[in-house]
Amino acid sequence: MAIESVGTGRPQLLPIVGLLLLETSLVVCWSSGFVGIRYAIDHGPVFLILLWRTLASGVLLLPFALLIGPKPRLAEIAKHLVFGALAMSGYLAGFAIAIARGVPTGLVALIADMLPLAIAMLSLPVLGHLLNGRQWVGLGIGFLGVLVASVGSLHVGEAPPWAYSMPVLGMLSLALATLLQKRFASSDMPVHQSLCIQCFAAAVIFSAFAAGEGGIAPVYEWEFIIGIGWLVIVATFGGYGLYYLCLRRSSPARVSSVLYLSPPVTMLWAWLMFDEPLSGAMAVGLVVSLSGIVLASR
Repeated sequence: MAIESVGTGRPQLLPIVGLLLLETSLVVCWSSGFVGIRYAIDHGPVFLILLWRTLASGVLLLPFALLIGPKPRLAEIAKHLVFGALAMSGYLAGFAIAIARGVPTGLVALIADMLPLAIAMLSLPVLGHLLNGRQWVGLGIGFLGVLVASVGSLHVGEAPPWAYSMPVLGMLSLALATLLQKRFASSDMPVHQSLCIQCFAAAVIFSAFAAGEGGIAPVYEWEFIIGIGWLVIVATFGGYGLYYLCLRRSSPARVSSVLYLSPPVTMLWAWLMFDEPLSGAMAVGLVVSLSGIVLASR
């Protein structure tokens, strides 16, 4: 990223510092989503948690979406309904189900945040971007790192084998939404409006699954309320809001690469809060995958 000079000859650092602050906040808030789900599943069914996370987020954003910003066109609303189904329903359900089934939280974050690899793979069909040899090597190294971390975690987790595929599917869903949004979405709609639409789209989908899981009524316990509040304020408003802000100011490759810093943060949170083990294989897999991500995303 080039640094432009002003008349005094000093570099204009404010835009770069601002972007770095946004990206640092994004890592913290994005990691909180995994930890928040891990906390909340002890106090309610997984789809009920996801329903009230997205519904409460949409309701809180609705007055601002109606009163602040341009009036959304129907075509733009339709686009963000699709993005919400992919970026929220698909992604959140993928890693939440995995955590609920016993996959270690840090490993879920590692798999789910292999987003740069998914974006690289989907760039050809969505954006028409071809991968070069270095990127293919990076994809292979990143995948190898996930395998190392996954195999090492099998003896510390209690999840069925199929549960390990759920964050992969969720990650692919978010990658597709990211590329589609970069290609088709207009930047005219403010983030709070687009996020509101996407939250309601996800809430409708989650309500159907929550009804089949036992009902859509919330759990009237403080632990459930605290968990939903955490997921709404920090993970949804902070995580998704910062994600879309960074995506508008930077490229999908850079934003998804920044998100890859969240797995070690998530692993540390899970160890401190829930005493989840930090295995050597998970650490090795993290380092191997990170090297593949750097290679593929340059």
